[in-house]
Amino acid sequence: MSNNLRPPCELVVRYVLPAFRSLVAKELVSQYNFSQIAVAEKLGTTQATISYYLDSKRGDKRMRQLESMPSIQSAASDIAQGIATEKLTLLDPMLTFCKLCMILRNRDVVCDLHRTDVASLPKDCDVCERLTEKT
Repeated sequence: MSNNLRPPCELVVRYVLPAFRSLVAKELVSQYNFSQIAVAEKLGTTQATISYYLDSKRGDKRMRQLESMPSIQSAASDIAQGIATEKLTLLDPMLTFCKLCMILRNRDVVCDLHRTDVASLPKDCDVCERLTEKT
């Protein structure tokens, strides 16, 4: 498949969302004593995925970089707390993640991922900028 059709959103799903879920899972287990099975049910994934997140078996540099970002850590903590206290609506995690995505676009984090992942991306790419412009 050509990298030319790989939009920034695909990279958010590939890199940012797993880092975010990993942080939520780690906090639910460590701070709120959830079992891996309970976390998997809350996050809509499998226990094996949660185990993978907790063990950090893959030393992916991008994952560690994203997990170290305060905006991602803060959003993940808020979601974990909301899940633990059952004070979230079904839309709250989605809204939080979408807001986080916009923050990362405005800080060029998504653009940096895009440039790194898509070798043929033009140097003057402004897709994220165009998407975040006020109309």
